[in-house]
Amino acid sequence: MVQDLLYASLGLVILLLAGDSLVRGAVNLSLRIGIPALIVSLTIVAFGTSAPELLIAVQAALDNAPGIALGNVVGSNTANVLLVLGIPAVISGLKTDECDTRQTYMFMLAATLLFIVLCFMGPFTWVHGLILMAGLALVLGDAMRAAHAHRKEAKGAIDLEEELEGADPSMPWWKIAVFMALGLLGLPLGAGLLVDSSVNIARVMGVSETVIGLTLVAVGTSLPELATTVMAALRQQADVALGNVIGSNMFNLLAIIGIASFVADIPVPEQMLRFDLWVMLGSSLVLAPFVFRGWHMNRPWGIALSALYTTYILVVLI
Repeated sequence: MVQDLLYASLGLVILLLAGDSLVRGAVNLSLRIGIPALIVSLTIVAFGTSAPELLIAVQAALDNAPGIALGNVVGSNTANVLLVLGIPAVISGLKTDECDTRQTYMFMLAATLLFIVLCFMGPFTWVHGLILMAGLALVLGDAMRAAHAHRKEAKGAIDLEEELEGADPSMPWWKIAVFMALGLLGLPLGAGLLVDSSVNIARVMGVSETVIGLTLVAVGTSLPELATTVMAALRQQADVALGNVIGSNMFNLLAIIGIASFVADIPVPEQMLRFDLWVMLGSSLVLAPFVFRGWHMNRPWGIALSALYTTYILVVLI
């Protein structure tokens, strides 16, 4: 048990470091070969930051551990709202009245409902994967259109390359190659360690793989989003914090399970149909007054969201 926990922790650390390395390498490679920064920000960065979750889902599908694959996505989406926004709200609060995320929030709700419908039509197959990927294409297309319109309105006043994390126009080719290699080698290694050790932990504890996916794996893979959101809250960038969570949730639902469905069929655990999917939907709806009414996400709200997540974890584990 202790050894498996150490392996799981090691796998998680490798995933996080490898994901960051892949993003840095891919961003600078794309910019060096002439791909516009706008396209990089909407595609490569989005895929790179979700690479840990994607590799876990693919590895779990190959290892016949669907509970971890789906549990990671559903659990991460719940954690992103209740924990990843709750903790920063406790620390410094989020002034969401300054944000305009209504359209992306509606996309997230639509993606959530589509995902739930497909779960009840499961197991996930390549057909379901095509539907999810089509939804992702629509979201990315709209984001690209909006970004182009914003840049045109700003008349080029904002240099998007400077806004891309890890972008360094002077980075040498050998350094880009090292970042790419570390990312591409580290991601499957970390995913394999985390999935294998998580399955062993589930067996020792006498709980299902779904429970491990919803808790241990989901919280672990939500750490990058938590770090980003905490920093955004401290800098009073509520739009970044809220946008990070909404974008991550959409990508988890549409891309990760969509791609994993092409690797192997993913059956949906009965427990998830009865309970966890509805908790995920409920947590998504909790954001509505903050998005549409501009409610200030202050410390009491942060405590309430964090308490709800703690309660959910206890219910799942018990």
